[in-house]
Amino acid sequence: MSSRRFSVSDRDRVYGNWRAVATAGCALVTANARYWTTVAPKVRCQLAEWQERAMRIEEPELRRIALRSLQKEGFTTEVAATLATLTPRRRRATALRAIVALEVMYDYLDALTELPAPDPLANGRLLFKAFIDALDPDGETDEDYFRHHPSGTDGGYLIELAATVGEALGGLPAAEVLAPTMRQAATRCVEAEVLSHIATLTGGSQAEAWARLAADGSGHEWREYLAGAASSVLTVHALIALAGDEGTTPEQAGAIDGVYFALGVLSTMLDSVVDYEQDAADGTLAYINHYDDRAELGVRLVTIAREAARRADDAPASGHHLMTLAGVAAYYTSAPSARGELALPVTSRVERALRPLMMPTLALMRSWRLAKRLRASVHGIPTMGRRA
Repeated sequence: MSSRRFSVSDRDRVYGNWRAVATAGCALVTANARYWTTVAPKVRCQLAEWQERAMRIEEPELRRIALRSLQKEGFTTEVAATLATLTPRRRRATALRAIVALEVMYDYLDALTELPAPDPLANGRLLFKAFIDALDPDGETDEDYFRHHPSGTDGGYLIELAATVGEALGGLPAAEVLAPTMRQAATRCVEAEVLSHIATLTGGSQAEAWARLAADGSGHEWREYLAGAASSVLTVHALIALAGDEGTTPEQAGAIDGVYFALGVLSTMLDSVVDYEQDAADGTLAYINHYDDRAELGVRLVTIAREAARRADDAPASGHHLMTLAGVAAYYTSAPSARGELALPVTSRVERALRPLMMPTLALMRSWRLAKRLRASVHGIPTMGRRA
């Protein structure tokens, strides 16, 4: 990642003008046209296939975890799949297969490593090794990822997910060129996830110590680095999508890494803000607990949002990344809990800072949430996806 700090004076250049709004708007129309015709049907089919495979896991606890993560995080997979609209059509299905399998695997591993284990560090790192191994098209999977897990093995489910990702990457022309950046992003993602889960289970401070060291020279505070690293699966998905274009270069991969790291900081922190009360009740790590002052957090997130916008404007397919930034901000700031007493000082700052870029998407998100609530109340249908 580049260590260049974002200047407030860059604001008008990126999102304080209608050019950016028009660019993101055009990208939204294009992405939707591609998504609903060439991506959405395949995502649903692939999720159904992985659900069918998960049902064949013999170990009851692991089968329950796999099925629950598919049900709970299906919406997350669909969102990740929107990045496949960046891939040329002739290779879009291949990129999509890798993105879906990787996200299903990530969510499954995330749930597995939340459980207590005799050696949670060794357990988490070995399980998540499958996530990193999957990104090497010429690599081999490990038959013993569950060596430290108290529930035994899942009968090859995790290995099949990793093998699917690797096989799909082998069919993308720029995968080998982008592999170092993918693996770098995946490695920091794994370490942040595992150490954060350990902090939740044991109350340890390993995550902070690691983030302080890793953040040195990155241009980010350690708290932001930890949040961005934990969401670096976003970077990997974006790079998989761009690996379908043989013209993608390592320099462009670095630019994408910078965009999605900043987006990861924003999404992780906003998620923590709007879900704070639920996270506290569940005993889940709350990233915003690293901040004593909500006003300080709001200022920092505005800076991060501006950095993401500036980086997106400089990256290939800039309109799509600006659209994604607007979507992330709108998704969280439109949540009912975003208007709560604790959240509002933060979410209102982000919302004001990203006007007018996010306003069309914010209106759509609010309408979507209202429609979901009305449908649920009339038909008694439970809402799905993340709590936000």
